[in-house]
Amino acid sequence: MDAFEFFFSFYGLLLGFSVAELVGGFARTLHERRAVRFGLLTPLLALFVAIDIASFWNQAWVIFRPAPYSYALLILGLVVASIFYVAATQVFPRELKEGDNLDDHFWSNRKLVLLSVMTANLIVALFFVFLLNLNGEFARLKLGLAFWIGTPLFLILTTVAALARSRWLVTAILAVLVLYQSWHVVRSAALMVSRGGWSLIGG
Repeated sequence: MDAFEFFFSFYGLLLGFSVAELVGGFARTLHERRAVRFGLLTPLLALFVAIDIASFWNQAWVIFRPAPYSYALLILGLVVASIFYVAATQVFPRELKEGDNLDDHFWSNRKLVLLSVMTANLIVALFFVFLLNLNGEFARLKLGLAFWIGTPLFLILTTVAALARSRWLVTAILAVLVLYQSWHVVRSAALMVSRGGWSLIGG
């Protein structure tokens, strides 16, 4: 087991708990679908958080794979994954009663969820920039518009969605954020297809 495998066995496990919370919350709500109103906001929020957690799995491969073993990195992973876990536990209600509206739950918890997601992304972004400056690669790495524009825009929109009071504005921002995340997914899929996929039979 190399350093990355050891780190990821811990980090990935903690992120996995967050995914389990989201899927479990959705399953509980789906089970009570005839008694409660889904609305639009909570499903959008759940999708947003789920995709963002998946992006952190991807970031771990990109950022931490070349890293040597470090206790400090374990603590960083603990902090980031714990923030996501707290956020994931608040997306869906623990208990549902007949007549409940998930939109009401959203408005009671969206600030904690969205600010937690924003904080986790900010921590990793700052660490990424710090690391590149530390090893002198910052000036040589071509990060592109997705980093220089996409990252600040993501943080700003997430913060606005957490604090704004307008229903239409929050709904629109969540939709834009999900579309932005989906664009990254589609771009990654297109790159995989352009490379011809991979061999399933070997040889």
